[in-house]
Amino acid sequence: MTNFNDLSNTIADAVETVSKSLVTVRGGPPISGSVIGAGLVLTVAHVLHADEVTVVTADGQELPATVAGRDPATDLALLKVPGLDVPALSAGGDVRVGELLLAVGRPEHGVHATLGMMERGAPGRGWLPSGAAPFRGVSGGALVDARGGLVGVLNAGVSRGTLLAVPAARALKVATLLDTTGRVPRGYLGLSTQPVRFPGQDAPAADARRDDAERGGREDRPHRPHGGPHGRGGWGERRPDGRGWGGPRWDGRGPGWGRGGRLGLTVVQVEADSPAGTAGVRVGDILMALDGGAIRHPRELLDRVRDRAGEAVTLRVLRGGDEQDVSVTVGER
Repeated sequence: MTNFNDLSNTIADAVETVSKSLVTVRGGPPISGSVIGAGLVLTVAHVLHADEVTVVTADGQELPATVAGRDPATDLALLKVPGLDVPALSAGGDVRVGELLLAVGRPEHGVHATLGMMERGAPGRGWLPSGAAPFRGVSGGALVDARGGLVGVLNAGVSRGTLLAVPAARALKVATLLDTTGRVPRGYLGLSTQPVRFPGQDAPAADARRDDAERGGREDRPHRPHGGPHGRGGWGERRPDGRGWGGPRWDGRGPGWGRGGRLGLTVVQVEADSPAGTAGVRVGDILMALDGGAIRHPRELLDRVRDRAGEAVTLRVLRGGDEQDVSVTVGER
């Protein structure tokens, strides 16, 4: 088993390696920047007050830089820095739950680092909790694994007191788009949805068993001819625990109705001339899956098409009791 001294040295070596690929960015309050390619630096957008900024390398060299583009969704900005001769960060592999992570930044006065842990599975999109403590100027720095592989680009301004990161794969994709086009197109379908639960295919049999259980499930159960609508005693009659027997039967469709069944998204609005409308999606349809993957929340649907403008996706739709596939070309906004 690795002893603490070996672990400490491994972490220190990773920080030392990563620090060579970090710069200080001056375009407002000093923050960090992560070098991802020749003359290319990723940092956070909300701190930059101008499109002409300065970066400072590990050896103290000051270089002018230009903001090539900003992405509001990820709060990332790509800087182009002519003459920057700094090794780029390498993307890390899949990170396991429980794996140690390092938040490394280069604010105004040298390299800082804090230790975190992968507390849960990484999202395909959205923000990645670093598990590390934030510090001044960390935004734009690198979240790396113990080998120095890039896991995400850090941002301390999203949630107060919490250090989050844009997952590396998404950050690098955003950087590529900003480098080539100066913007990140956003995909959309043009519909509004809300979650809905409904029984699965075996629901009728399950409902029959439930009804049988409510009736007692026994043919020799004593008959109560003057009870409520389901033979549970007269109207207003009290049970031994003081609660009433009589009254209309509850059909189980309260907050827990449908548990154990299926979950989808009911379409409540379709925009005119939208990608979804053009493809034939209708109000009242229930969206079950996108490209074979279940969708359970409207935000999940938005996230899964956000970066796919111009691509064709397949929606699994439940309509009139029948499931069918609808092909939709994701629009761009």
